[in-house]
Amino acid sequence: MFANSTDLRNFILSSHETVALPVLTHLGIEMAGHTVKEAVKNAEVHALAVKTLSDHYTAIASTMIMDLTVEAEAFGAKVEFTSDDVPNVSERLVCDAASVEALQVPGLDAGRVPVYLHANELIAANATKPVFSGCIGPFSLAARLYDMSELMMALFIDPDTAHMLLEKCTQFITAYCQGLRKAGSNGVVMAEPAAGLLSAEQCDEFSSAYVRDIINKVQDDNFGVILHNCGSKGHCTASMISTGAMGLHFGNETDMVEVLENCPEDILVMGNLDPVSVLKQGTPDSVYASTMELLQKCGKYRNFVLSSGCDVPPHTPQQNIDAFYRALNDYNQEK
Repeated sequence: MFANSTDLRNFILSSHETVALPVLTHLGIEMAGHTVKEAVKNAEVHALAVKTLSDHYTAIASTMIMDLTVEAEAFGAKVEFTSDDVPNVSERLVCDAASVEALQVPGLDAGRVPVYLHANELIAANATKPVFSGCIGPFSLAARLYDMSELMMALFIDPDTAHMLLEKCTQFITAYCQGLRKAGSNGVVMAEPAAGLLSAEQCDEFSSAYVRDIINKVQDDNFGVILHNCGSKGHCTASMISTGAMGLHFGNETDMVEVLENCPEDILVMGNLDPVSVLKQGTPDSVYASTMELLQKCGKYRNFVLSSGCDVPPHTPQQNIDAFYRALNDYNQEK
């Protein structure tokens, strides 16, 4: 096992083989015989799902559940749960400057945060590969608290309120990442999909500036940040690079070759098979072909890590994921 996230990055950059890190926890939940609702509320089930995947597949690291409601719920937002789908924030929590000013930054004992910290402790204690936790990004958290459409309007008509909310979101995410590191995690995949709706300049001001602040406080040789933005079509790439994240994770609408050509060689670049139309709705043959096509385009870049473009949804056929890994193995044998 790698001693820290820096060792992991250096291994990837020096390896002659391409490695994979799909965001795949839902399949692990199903393979372990549980539901999404059980996994997002029970640390033991969460850890079992991650271990099940780790034992079965050759991903370079383990990823925890990408649940973009944990932090919003900690602030007090209402969250809806169903057995077979990801949780969802059901209504906005703040609506104007006064409510944002009154909003209290929660501690790490709020909502399901202790459940997620414990899940990380359980998997990290016996991990055979690096463990990357999950957290939401500051702009995406603010959008869940304020409402996405309303927040987009506020950027133009009331930017001071938006910044006030982002500062509180950033304060909490920083503390959460520090808690995850203390729990034994080697890093975090920070999901900031809402930032993909912003212009490049807005992304700098309302997302990357705050992400950079978090990274400056939590990222070191032992703990790396992978910034995920599946909403970007490439226009946010320079802004994402500016955050200083150890790795960048892109959605399926991004041109990966273009990203790799423009990204510094010491930053890991991850992506970007469509998790729905390719991995869930495809056949093993079509998944194999799409995976091989992406590898042939991007595998020559040492900093490329094969991945899904986002969280692979529930009920994705296991045979399709087997085909994904079969293509990777065949590609590496042919190199």
